Amino acid sequence: MPLLHPFNVPAFAMKAVTPPTLAADPLTSLYLDHQAWLLDWLRRKTRNVHHAQDLTQDTFCRLLSISPQELRNLRQPRALLVTTASRLLIDHSRRKALETAYLAELEALSSHAHAPSTEARVQTLELLGLLARMLDGLPDKPRRAFLLCRFDGMDYAQIAEELDVSKSMVKQYIAKVMVHCYTLVHGTAN
Repeated sequence: MPLLHPFNVPAFAMKAVTPPTLAADPLTSLYLDHQAWLLDWLRRKTRNVHHAQDLTQDTFCRLLSISPQELRNLRQPRALLVTTASRLLIDHSRRKALETAYLAELEALSSHAHAPSTEARVQTLELLGLLARMLDGLPDKPRRAFLLCRFDGMDYAQIAEELDVSKSMVKQYIAKVMVHCYTLVHGTAN
């Protein structure tokens, strides 16, 4: 009989060997009851078992910030799992798009004599990842306005047209993003 990977063990099989003290923890119970289902759902969404496994783990890690009482009171745990996993998928696709755009620029620059060193590329990718994490908590339009301004070099009028808002709204979006980033870096906005 082939050995099963821990992620492929059905939830009902894991319950049978779980000590009673572990089952009392609501996160453990949630994991045991829904991990296999979430993994299968993510496997269908991503069409990549390894990515689905990573996202399943990340989803349950995100739930560590929820109090045990809130977890016990969940009426629709799968809705929470799908929402959390979907947000992680969106975050991943945003980071991937940023990385792809950067690598495309590197490729275009590599034909020139002043191509950045490998160390500079790694530092830039790390910086882009940090920026992506900083922008994660923002609404879509402020984040897009900031990216269009800083990365695409668009002026406020062009951004306003792209986002179908006024120029003053674009200024507010950019200011909101700047305050958000400042707060993340320095703790409080002055």
